[in-house]
Amino acid sequence: MTRDELLEVLQAVADGRQPVSTAASRLEHGGFVQLGFATVDTDRARRRGQPEVIFGGGKTAPQIIAIARTLYDHGQRVLATRIDPVTAAAVLLGLGDLPARYEACARCLVVEEGPAPVIGQGTIALVSAGTSDRPVAAEAALTARVFGNAVDEMCDLGVAGLHRLLAHTDRLRAARVIIVVAGFEGALPSVVAGLVSRPVIAVPTSIGYGASFGGLAALLGMLNACASGVTVVNIDNGFGAAVAASLVNRPPD
Repeated sequence: MTRDELLEVLQAVADGRQPVSTAASRLEHGGFVQLGFATVDTDRARRRGQPEVIFGGGKTAPQIIAIARTLYDHGQRVLATRIDPVTAAAVLLGLGDLPARYEACARCLVVEEGPAPVIGQGTIALVSAGTSDRPVAAEAALTARVFGNAVDEMCDLGVAGLHRLLAHTDRLRAARVIIVVAGFEGALPSVVAGLVSRPVIAVPTSIGYGASFGGLAALLGMLNACASGVTVVNIDNGFGAAVAASLVNRPPD
């Protein structure tokens, strides 16, 4: 239940338009909407500062449409991740009257009236090692922006050409928190963390040749980073990295 909805319930009781028992029932069962196949958490934005996000993998277009409409109708900014182009086309058609768009590189669908206002205390820097890591980095960048952050993206700065990274040292040090996305051996987050006094959130990707084991080599490399204080999320989890970075960047309540 949003703050406005809560105030409406309390005002209705104060004005005598609603019995206390009815208001109590609304408050007891508020905060979610039951769709049969999904229970949509409409209270998450109030509790967490971030609305529920739709994970599109394994969901049908009608299911995504219904959840998105429910969130939007409750005043939420809608983000759906891991949406393939075919499903996205069907969802956009079904949301035809809503301000929806599909970000193909990030594999995400967004429903919003306009860009989210920037509420983060500083900038989230997003560094990706190679062009092949771009989809995961794009997911992280889009998520961070939807959650109200300014994002400074720096692409193709892998350790095979370290001079490329060093040319951006000032931008890295100006950020409040840094997300680093890399595949292969996953060395880049450790290098970045050794250059700055900011939190570094590492994202291993499934990019690499056979012995990278679908990102496992990068994951283990990042977990064993020589630089201290590197935080690691799951393989290809750009979304999770952006959520964590947004919480670090969030102003005090």
